[in-house]
Amino acid sequence: MNFDSNFEFSFKTFHLTTDKSQFELKFAGKIISLDPPVVMGILNITPDSFYDGGSFLNPIDQLKHVEKMVSEGAEIIDIGALSTRPGATPVNEKEEMERLLPSLIAIKRHFSDVVISIDTYRSTVAKAAIDNGAMMINDIYGGRFDNGMINLVARHNIPYVIMHMQGDPDNMQINPHYKDVVNEVNEFFRIQIDNLPAGFKQVILDPGFGFGKTIDDNFQLLRHFDSFRSFGFPLLSGLSRKSMINRVLHIKPIEALNGTTVLNTISLIKGANILRVHDVKQAMEAIKLVKAFGK
Repeated sequence: MNFDSNFEFSFKTFHLTTDKSQFELKFAGKIISLDPPVVMGILNITPDSFYDGGSFLNPIDQLKHVEKMVSEGAEIIDIGALSTRPGATPVNEKEEMERLLPSLIAIKRHFSDVVISIDTYRSTVAKAAIDNGAMMINDIYGGRFDNGMINLVARHNIPYVIMHMQGDPDNMQINPHYKDVVNEVNEFFRIQIDNLPAGFKQVILDPGFGFGKTIDDNFQLLRHFDSFRSFGFPLLSGLSRKSMINRVLHIKPIEALNGTTVLNTISLIKGANILRVHDVKQAMEAIKLVKAFGK
């Protein structure tokens, strides 16, 4: 086999998305351009998240971690107060609130200019968070769990992440099955977008890597990630330290930083506008290098 010709063939399977549509996220008194893409840093304030569960239960540790992520370039901090890892049993609404609100209030007090996103699928939790300074909602159900969620975010006109998931966190990885995963995720987005209140455009689409998908499904979605651009909304890629990396490389999440960077780079080449990550510095480096490559 000729090495040079094989490399050329492989490289041609990737192509940098050149559409320079100017996506923006609009907040009260602030606009974030998504050209170049931006980083959403993860703050899990849970004892049982798949990678960093229990690491940031202390308010001081939370503030230090937010400070680190912001200093490394995160434009958005995504706070999660209930684990949505595969097999997770959800906490009740009261416990989610008790975890979330004191942390949110403290973070807003110390980092008033940072955009805070809340990783929740309950509209009551989302409303309480918005009332206390949250500016964005990241919903793993994409509006399927709580009928009030979409009307809530539309009423406040704040950015809203519609993510695809097959099943629920406690059962989503028990034999997930699709006839055509890319078409089915596209159809889910089409339905949810059609259900949006008139005039509401503050939407980000996330195909939900690892949420009710096999390893092959995940890579099929990544391979066709740019197909989701047809809806005309920004795309979020959440690949950080997930099982699609760990199972292929036979490693644990703590060892998956390099694999995360590789897949983040591919998702950027395929059109990602937001990288949701545990490791901000390395994601920022990927963004800068892909931008330089695309000049």
